[in-house]
Amino acid sequence: MIGGVNPANERQKQLLAALESADVDVVGAFGPSGTGKSFVTCLYGIKAVSEGRYSRFVIARPLVDVSSGRRYSAVELGSLFFDIASSYLYDLTAGVIGEDQVRKLLSEGKILFADPSFLMGRTFDKSLILLDDAQYVPPEVVHEALLRVGNASKLVIAGDPVFQVTGSNNGAALAREILLGQERTFVVDFGIRDIVRPGAKRAFKLALEAKMRARSLSEEEKKLLNLIYVHAPDAQVITVVDLRPYKEKHGVKTSPDALVISKENYLGRLIGKGGERIRKVEEESGLSLRGVELTLDLKQLIVAIHPVGWIRKYVNDADVVGVNLEVEVDSENFGAFVGQKGVFVRFLDEVMRNLLGIGIRAKTAESAKKEEKEERRKRARK
Repeated sequence: MIGGVNPANERQKQLLAALESADVDVVGAFGPSGTGKSFVTCLYGIKAVSEGRYSRFVIARPLVDVSSGRRYSAVELGSLFFDIASSYLYDLTAGVIGEDQVRKLLSEGKILFADPSFLMGRTFDKSLILLDDAQYVPPEVVHEALLRVGNASKLVIAGDPVFQVTGSNNGAALAREILLGQERTFVVDFGIRDIVRPGAKRAFKLALEAKMRARSLSEEEKKLLNLIYVHAPDAQVITVVDLRPYKEKHGVKTSPDALVISKENYLGRLIGKGGERIRKVEEESGLSLRGVELTLDLKQLIVAIHPVGWIRKYVNDADVVGVNLEVEVDSENFGAFVGQKGVFVRFLDEVMRNLLGIGIRAKTAESAKKEEKEERRKRARK
């Protein structure tokens, strides 16, 4: 890419290959913030217009007040809208491309900003269009962006389909659903392991914590949380999940009755020396409990509540892929993970949807390797 920057990981390589491919008209880049979706696309876009591959690099990005969630339009802000949009690009490319070079491309009309709310009636020929932060736009904007792609142009839709927006009105989630399986379209799903921006991993963990704290507790969960604070007042518990309704619904008997999630490095305070604290809570509540720390290793949440205790040895990884938590399991023990007729996966899926708003998708380690090889072959062909 421009400035001598190389892709930092496999997903960034896939994104760059899709951007460069003449066989791809629409690119989807989805996943957590800090994975380089916008960074790679903007560096490529600047290089592409500088070399004449495209006549314009169009950035359509909503301006959102993160405290209120309100989206501002160019009509409301006037020139301030484009000043803020420009500063976003300067910040993103700082240290790689000089601000003077970006300003020159802006003044020549080779880079331009568009308000996502006002794409109707426009056509972008020989252009690279980036609809960024798509999670903040309504579904109509996604459809409108797809309609605006003209001759010899390419559209990139980037966003977080899960963690940056609550509720069902997530433009990134919709865009990903639309693009999967379409002709001349390539979707890249970034996960937690792909986060490269300094501070983004910490921010992502805070987002996970905020999502957990935001869920409403049942009366039984509130009672359990109060009891925990009686016996472990310094435990820093994030949330508790009463698993009994899910166990009863799915006929699962061997999972714990409740999951207790603490901040990282505070699990010992919940359990106590020799386990005396958590035992007292279990005795008074009459529940079997399982404690786990919140880290970016989401595999720990899965194995903590899985009905088969020894399965932890055979769960290799768990990472966010699109709107699901994809769990990789050794093929020989895949059946034990999934359960008879998929009952264990359905149990895990419902618990995780309640806890984080994401479902569960299980796959074998062999299928993961096969998918990776297929992605490499596709990239090599492109």
